[in-house]
Amino acid sequence: MRALGIEGAWALEPEVFPDDRGGFHEWYRGAAFREATGYDLSLAQANCSVSRWGVLRGVHFSDVPPGQAKYLTCLRGAVLDVVVDLRVGSPGFGRWEALRLDDDNRNALFLAEGLGHAFMALTDDATVVYLCSTGYAPEREHGVHPLDPELAIAWPEGVPPVLSAKDTHAPTLAEARDAGLLPSYETCKAHYARLRTGRSDQG
Repeated sequence: MRALGIEGAWALEPEVFPDDRGGFHEWYRGAAFREATGYDLSLAQANCSVSRWGVLRGVHFSDVPPGQAKYLTCLRGAVLDVVVDLRVGSPGFGRWEALRLDDDNRNALFLAEGLGHAFMALTDDATVVYLCSTGYAPEREHGVHPLDPELAIAWPEGVPPVLSAKDTHAPTLAEARDAGLLPSYETCKAHYARLRTGRSDQG
């Protein structure tokens, strides 16, 4: 797994073995995950989303603790996947990094608790599957507007974004920070340290 420029995010770029029957690849390996992160992936929920061209989901994040780490890949079509550092006090606060996930490169992405996540569908029927460290808890889920000029995420040109009502009305980064919604970098670091020692504060 390759560490991205944002602390707590890694990309898996697997070798794909095609033949006349189709193809095969490993999109998750526990040993490689542990070597990169220092702990095992806790699996509490698996999700699948299907999006038409232009759909923009996110930027989503969850309260820490317990937070929600995500390990994801695109099974069909293509998406531009974006990780955003929303941890107040982080040296990279407000920075983002994008990675194309598609059914050709078969890349996968892991983002730790406290990081924001968003993606735009670059094809119809873009199908993304997630492994999540905690189950869905709406009272702990939040969002930041993906088109916030302060974030200035470089979404693909010529693709009109299609947002849900929830994401359309999400606060800006500044509004979320002022409202105390964003996770603390120090709290996130303490959470990661507990995971590495085998202890958990997940509820």
